[in-house]
Amino acid sequence: MVGSGGKSTLVNELARELGCAVVIATSTRMLAPSGCPLLLDATELDVEQALWYARVVCVGNRAPGADGAAGKLCAPSLGFGTLAVLADRVLVEADGARRLPLKAHAAHEPVVPAESGQTIQVVGASGFGGRVGEVVHRPELMRKAVGCSAGDECTPELYARFVAAERAAGVVQADDIVVNQADDQGGIELAARFASALRTCGDETPVAAGSVREHRLVRV
Repeated sequence: MVGSGGKSTLVNELARELGCAVVIATSTRMLAPSGCPLLLDATELDVEQALWYARVVCVGNRAPGADGAAGKLCAPSLGFGTLAVLADRVLVEADGARRLPLKAHAAHEPVVPAESGQTIQVVGASGFGGRVGEVVHRPELMRKAVGCSAGDECTPELYARFVAAERAAGVVQADDIVVNQADDQGGIELAARFASALRTCGDETPVAAGSVREHRLVRV
């Protein structure tokens, strides 16, 4: 999962809905999900045994400088290919956005594992209508790419232009885009504007919108 505006929620909900043995991990940093066992510095045997008792487990290492149970995790010692052999599905958070709803990616982002079979980009609809400098993580990259300013309104159309520009430059190659936080009809309409603008830019990536937390997504 890459992007912003609900990656962790989407990972957690997918893990619970898949109905198979799932490992949750990160290629960067993330907070450990609640409601499933956490395996730190795990061996293959540790993961195998944990999945006998729990359908979903989180595997990682404590990030440098992280303190206590609330500290962030970093990538596991085991490779993602190994984890994919041990579990039916591996869900990886491959990006971070400092809790902002929208994201511009630096050259080293996102950190998508080579073994990835599907990449989902998450966009937070709550960012639409805010100021670029306030709702976008790394706003200077978006300003440079599409020629906007920090004080400009981040409309669905403007952000779609930026997402299309990132994809055209090879920065992000998502198979699907989920516009999360579209909790009502107004949010769905904003997401539909984003999808329409994306297609106007020549980007045909499938877009779904709705509320991940409420298990409600529709194609737009």
